[in-house]
Amino acid sequence: MIDLVTDSGPRSSPWQNAKVVGIKEETARAKSFQLALPEPAPHLAGQHYVVRLTAPDGYTASRSYSIASAPGDPRELEITVERLEGGEVSTFLHDEVAVGDELDVRGPIGGWFVWEGDVPALLVGGGSGVVPLMAMLRYARLNGKVDLVRLVVSVRTPEDLYYAEEIAGPESALVYTRVTPAAFPRPPARLTPEDIPQPIAAGTRAYVCGSSGFADAASHMLVDLGVPAPQVRVERFGPSG
Repeated sequence: MIDLVTDSGPRSSPWQNAKVVGIKEETARAKSFQLALPEPAPHLAGQHYVVRLTAPDGYTASRSYSIASAPGDPRELEITVERLEGGEVSTFLHDEVAVGDELDVRGPIGGWFVWEGDVPALLVGGGSGVVPLMAMLRYARLNGKVDLVRLVVSVRTPEDLYYAEEIAGPESALVYTRVTPAAFPRPPARLTPEDIPQPIAAGTRAYVCGSSGFADAASHMLVDLGVPAPQVRVERFGPSG
C-alpha cells in the first residue's frame, strides 16, 4: 500500500540499511519485498515503514509502505509496493531493485491502526488496501486466533488480487467489482452490506483500508451495520508513487 495519510504515530525510529532478501510478484503491478534489518525492530500488525531513496546529487524521495508480514522475527519484514507510472519510489523499486540490494528504511511507525490479537477484528480492504490487513490475517493464523478475524477484500478482477495463493480461507471473503473468476457465486459489483460477515460480534473493532472513496463508503456501511463509530479505524491512501 502507498502513501498512508490517516494513521500517525511516533516517528523517532532511526534509519536502517535493510537488505532485500526476496522479491515476489503479487500482480502485474505489485511486488512484495522481503527485507532483513541489521538491528531488531519489532512491529505490530497494521504498522508501516518509510522507504527513502537518495540520488548521487543528494536529492531524496521517500514513501510510506504498510508492513504485510505478521509480527514475529524483529529483524525481518515484508512490504508490498504497487508500481505507479511516474512514481519516483515505486518505479525504482520495481525496475531497479534486486535481491542483495540495500534500502534506507525507518520504522515501524503507527500506533492507532494496529491489531494485537486482543479483540475481534473485522477487516475490510479495497485493492492494495489489503496490505496491512494481510499482516493481521497472517498474525491471526500464526497464533491460532483466526476465530477473532473476518476479512473482506474488494478488488476489480482476479488479476488484481494480492496474496492470491494464501488469502483464501474460512475467515476471508472476496468481492470482485468488474470481473469474477469462472463459476464465482457472486456477480461483479461494488461492496454491499450483504458482503459483510454477520452477525458482528460484540466488541468488534473494524479496520478499513483503501482509497478515500472506498474507505468512506465502507466505514459508513459498517456504522450502519451496528459497529460503533469509535470502533472503526480507517487508513486511506493516495497515488503518490
